[in-house]
Amino acid sequence: MLPSGPDINFPYLGEDDRFQFPDPNRAKHHSVVAWGGNLSPGMLLSAYEQGLFPWYSEDEPLVWHSPDPRFVIFPEKLHVSASMEKVLKQGKFSVCFDRDFPAVISACSEVDRPGQGGTWITKDMVSAYTLLHRLGWAHSAEAYSEGVLAGGCYGIRLGNIFFGESMFALKPNASKAAFLTLARFLFKDRINFIDCQVHTPHLKSLGGEELSRKEYLSLLRKIMAQRCVPGNAGSRDTEDRRGSWQSLLT
Repeated sequence: MLPSGPDINFPYLGEDDRFQFPDPNRAKHHSVVAWGGNLSPGMLLSAYEQGLFPWYSEDEPLVWHSPDPRFVIFPEKLHVSASMEKVLKQGKFSVCFDRDFPAVISACSEVDRPGQGGTWITKDMVSAYTLLHRLGWAHSAEAYSEGVLAGGCYGIRLGNIFFGESMFALKPNASKAAFLTLARFLFKDRINFIDCQVHTPHLKSLGGEELSRKEYLSLLRKIMAQRCVPGNAGSRDTEDRRGSWQSLLT
C-alpha cells in the first residue's frame, strides 16, 4: 500500500536528475498515469517534461496526471475582454513578477474551491514548488492594490512552455490582471503556449482550448526537444531560470 503524499523512501532527485514515467499515451485511466515517488526537483521537472503533473489530496498517495483532453492557451488565442483591457490600462493593479512567490502559492492553497473537498496544494506541494522557485524554475505574478497583495498566479517555465499551476484573487479582477500581464510577457518572450492543464470556464474565457492528449504530447515533445539544440532560440533554460523577472515590466 502506498503512503499518503510523497514517499520518504523514494530517492531524492536533484534538478539535473531525471526519472522516466510511463508513457501517458498508454494510460488506461483518462488522467492518472502513475502513483508514488516524491516531489523532489528532478521528479517534478521530469514530470512536466513528459506531460504529467502531481495532483492529490493530503490523505492520498502522490498521483501523477496527464489529462485527456488537455487545456492550453496559444498566443493568438489569448482573449482580453474590453472591460479587462480597461482595468489594465487604468492601472488599477500594480503587477510584478517573482516579488513574493511564497505568498502567492500560500494564498492559492487557501482558496475555497467548491466541489473539491479541500486543497490539492498541500504543505508538501508548497515546499516543493517554493524550492523550484529558489532554483529558478517556478515563477509568480503578483497584482497589488494600494500596496497590498490582491491576487496572483504561479507556474513553471521549461524552455518555451509555461505550465500554469494556480491563481487566486482577493479583489475582483486581481488574478486576471496578474495572469494576463504575465501571459502577454510570456508570449512576447517566445512562449509557444501556456499549459492550463484542465478546462475551467474562467480559463476558457481567457482563450483556453482543448487538445487531445496525443496532440498535446506530440507538441510538448517537439518543443522540449528544441531545448537540447545548441544555439536554438528555444534553448534558454539558464536565462529563464536565473534571470530576475522583477524588472521586466519597466
